[in-house]
Amino acid sequence: MKLILIRHGEAAPGLSGQDAIRQLTVRGHQQAELTAKYIAENFRPDLFVVSPYTRAQQTLAHIQENFPDIPTQVYKDITPDDPATPALHWLSNLTAETIVVVCHMNIIAYIAALLTEDFPESFALAEARVYEQPVIMVGLSQEKSRFVPYLES
Repeated sequence: MKLILIRHGEAAPGLSGQDAIRQLTVRGHQQAELTAKYIAENFRPDLFVVSPYTRAQQTLAHIQENFPDIPTQVYKDITPDDPATPALHWLSNLTAETIVVVCHMNIIAYIAALLTEDFPESFALAEARVYEQPVIMVGLSQEKSRFVPYLES
């Protein structure tokens, strides 16, 4: 079983109380396109899971262009300030073989830390990390690879 965790691409600054509707910048779309290419060239997802926030959905949309028939679940409890443990428990109930999750810092770093029983480590914008495990559960995962989209400044 593979779990691919992806942080959204660069987003425009938020206005007070408007974090959920922040849009990707042009650079954020470019980052998401590079990550989408990496996913398309290396994996065959069975399920997409995405935050309800606009920037995560826009990031996922780039990946979905390569996989138009793969089901998507919007999970409301993987936003920036949500706790990781309930999210990981929810993910553990999924049965797909290769799951792509697109969400946010800080929760994504804490989910990754729970998977490997390691310290949380920040994800770069639009970074993808691939984990393999027999089932999704605390401490049973091994990180297999990372992809960080590189764009010249």
